[in-house]
Amino acid sequence: MTPSTTVHSPLRLYGRSGELAILETLLGKLRTGDGGALVLTAPPGLGRTALLRQAAAHYLRGHGGPVLYASAAPTEQRLPYSGLHALLCSAPGPLPLAPDTVLSSGITPGALLGLLRALGAEQPLLVCVDDAHLWDPDSRAALGFAARRLGAGSRVAVVIGAADETAFAGLPALRLGPLDDDAATALLDRLTDGAADVDPVVRSELLREAAGNPRLLAGLAGRLTPGQLAGRTALPYPLPGGESVLDAHAAHLDGLSCDTHTLLLLAAAAEEHEPDGAGSDAALLLRAGARAGLSASHLDRVLFAPAGSAGALQRAGSRVHFSHPLLRRAVLHRAPPGRRRAVHELLAGLLGGGEPDRARLPALVQKACASTGPDACLAEQLERAATAPRPHGERSAALARAAALSTDDALRAARFTAAAEQARLAGDTGRARAMLARVGPHLAEGAAPYVRGMLALRDGPAADAREALLAAAELLAPHDPRRTLDALFGAAEAAWAMGDAIAYLDAMNRVPVAAADRPTAQYRAGMCAVLAGHPDRGHALLRCCLDSAARAEDAGELLRAGACALVLGEVDAACRAGARALAVVRTRGPEALLPHALEQLAYAELRSGQHARARAHALEGLHAARRTGQRNSATHLHAVLALAASVEGPAEACAAHADAALTGAGPHGLAQAAMLATWAVARADLAAGRPGEAAARLGPLVRPGPGTGHFATRMLAVPCYVEAVVLSGRAHEAGGELAVAVQEFTLWTTRTTDPQVPAQLARCRALLAPAEEAAARYEEALAHHDRAGGDFERARTRLLQGQLLRRLRRTREARGPLRDALVAFERCSARAWAGRAAGELRAAGEAVDAPDRSGPGPLAALTPQQQRIARCVAEGATNREVAVRLSVSPRTVDHHLRNVFAALGVRSRTELARLLDRGGGARLQDRDEKKRADL
Repeated sequence: MTPSTTVHSPLRLYGRSGELAILETLLGKLRTGDGGALVLTAPPGLGRTALLRQAAAHYLRGHGGPVLYASAAPTEQRLPYSGLHALLCSAPGPLPLAPDTVLSSGITPGALLGLLRALGAEQPLLVCVDDAHLWDPDSRAALGFAARRLGAGSRVAVVIGAADETAFAGLPALRLGPLDDDAATALLDRLTDGAADVDPVVRSELLREAAGNPRLLAGLAGRLTPGQLAGRTALPYPLPGGESVLDAHAAHLDGLSCDTHTLLLLAAAAEEHEPDGAGSDAALLLRAGARAGLSASHLDRVLFAPAGSAGALQRAGSRVHFSHPLLRRAVLHRAPPGRRRAVHELLAGLLGGGEPDRARLPALVQKACASTGPDACLAEQLERAATAPRPHGERSAALARAAALSTDDALRAARFTAAAEQARLAGDTGRARAMLARVGPHLAEGAAPYVRGMLALRDGPAADAREALLAAAELLAPHDPRRTLDALFGAAEAAWAMGDAIAYLDAMNRVPVAAADRPTAQYRAGMCAVLAGHPDRGHALLRCCLDSAARAEDAGELLRAGACALVLGEVDAACRAGARALAVVRTRGPEALLPHALEQLAYAELRSGQHARARAHALEGLHAARRTGQRNSATHLHAVLALAASVEGPAEACAAHADAALTGAGPHGLAQAAMLATWAVARADLAAGRPGEAAARLGPLVRPGPGTGHFATRMLAVPCYVEAVVLSGRAHEAGGELAVAVQEFTLWTTRTTDPQVPAQLARCRALLAPAEEAAARYEEALAHHDRAGGDFERARTRLLQGQLLRRLRRTREARGPLRDALVAFERCSARAWAGRAAGELRAAGEAVDAPDRSGPGPLAALTPQQQRIARCVAEGATNREVAVRLSVSPRTVDHHLRNVFAALGVRSRTELARLLDRGGGARLQDRDEKKRADL
């Protein structure tokens, strides 16, 4: 294979800013005369040597001081004091003690410490030792002794690079981790000169295979041709280029006994038929070790005591894992081919002698590993065995082995595609993309575009997913009706996420009715009728589909039933369908559906007012989405969490989740997630008493037409929009737009069975009605709330009712509704809303405990009303805006503001804002950082 000429070595370090900062701190102390020591530990390939060289070069450039630098020579490990001899030979000038004397006569640890101090007395000295674990024991011991005693005033700093800190216990240690995704991506861009034509699937496979190891990434990328990098040629399986890193890992095991090497090879081979990261079965290893002639005592010592394998193996219950994934690959790589095949054959024999159905597939995988070349018969056996009820991950591994054994190119591509689909269903998107990278573009039939599209649906631009799935449906239609249906429903789901109703109808209208069962056909026809403007007919069909789901046991059918219930407005039915779908996914899989099932259930619970439950399910879904590499699902779940936090608080959590949702929604075109996140922030603004900001956010969302809110959810935000516009005093200014929004909401009320909507409509009418009519409208809304239930929405109505009465100077009457609102908000844990209700109640003359604000703060001496006015003014509100927000006159605001200035000793609004920032800003910043860390 011809290496790519587009790959070069990196010119700078990536993803090591934290480590470089720690080294710079050490060097900074050295420049001022203070010494110290630091041990850099990392497995091979993570950049330990590069960091040491960077530190030495930086010290030479910035200070020009002397540097002693040495790397270990493994061949000299048995030569006493050879390590220190090499270090002293690197000195730029003559030393008080000749290096050859050290090699011939040795040096005591105390003498080495004295020598380093003497050199540092002349000029601050930096000592760098790489691969110190490969030094001879005498040199290691002397260096460790000296390094532990170099501190303040010593003018000597020692930086040691080693595989682990065992030989240098007691010294500060910094363990390097793998590069994060951003740093690894930046490094790969540098290695390929930022080539725009690197195929995304190839890029993903290189990053996955390298697992954050920069040296391994450079090796893998350097062995690919330009055609392979661009995706025009299928990638080899397995990828070449990691040999040097694997050799370096294997070198750490060279000192172990032959029997231990045999057991390590058995453990490495036994993981071949297991899903990635599952480890190997300890019972199987005991049987295999006994069959290989290993003694029981040796097996116990290596398998059950970490020291027996030099830390290479770790046991967790009945499973045995390698301490590092590359170490397992290194063991297999280092073993001679004949010995490796013998181990696989031994395991295949043990597995084949168990229960036929249970052990057949693992035994076949082990036989495949022992194969010396293509084997069409064995490949066919693997393909036939890789079926249910085997887990999707095991099926994927078996199909990949079958593909590697295949002689026909088309059959090989089909089996790699099948392996990719099983990996996708197992929730392993990285492995799925890796399998797709092995499928040549000219061999990619309908199944490969289908898997690509389904991956993009959960982790890519929605528009790309839609186009890929529509194309896949056309290719699959003649011979695979099931996948054709799945592809078209996936394309419709992508269009829904994009907020493109026309594209949604286009995908649904392509669904072949003849290939769909009755509930599926009803779902398709019902959704099309609703979006085409025939709600009565559509709702009847969707209700039939929902009724059919009462007997369903398929996760996809139950999720479609939940979607039917949400469109109908039957939120309780949506919760039931979502809970059943989640139970099916948990018990039967596939794992890939778990984030989507949790997302739909959480959204249904939000609609039904079960905010705490929705938050719990959404958090679980977010973790599942991250674990399975589904960024689009994570984006939607962040939006759901933002909505939950807009009720329960705190505001910082709402803002953080909304920001995460908007950040993910933009690049992937997820209009629904963007709208829900914006609505959440606006609702948090309402809770905090900022109706003007809420109205500005919600205005674009509730307008009809393209480029505005999502077609399926924008009506949900209308009640908040009406409230925000009225409370901000802009009802007259937004008259036409407001009237259109209410008119649309009124029409939508007749088409949904959501129990809260009639009460919300009556509340909107109360807000817009003259004062003499508003009381009756609020009573109408409360009557609807009594029938529908739900603390939160009823409390919002009572809050607005109390605000109206207080604005009409009927403060005694206002206390009842405001008190009810406060209690209800507290009951449903709506903390921010409870604070708003408590403020209104205090303004109405009733004593209410002030919320905890983390200390008395500068406003402690003010009355509750003065505190509210001071905070509003500090946020930049004018007197008129404060008056509208607090339902008082501008003159009242002016009167209270003068008293605030006098009490606090400030002379302007700017000074007031600075005072509040000094009093609460630090606490708020600490709380913000904590919330972001929790997220």
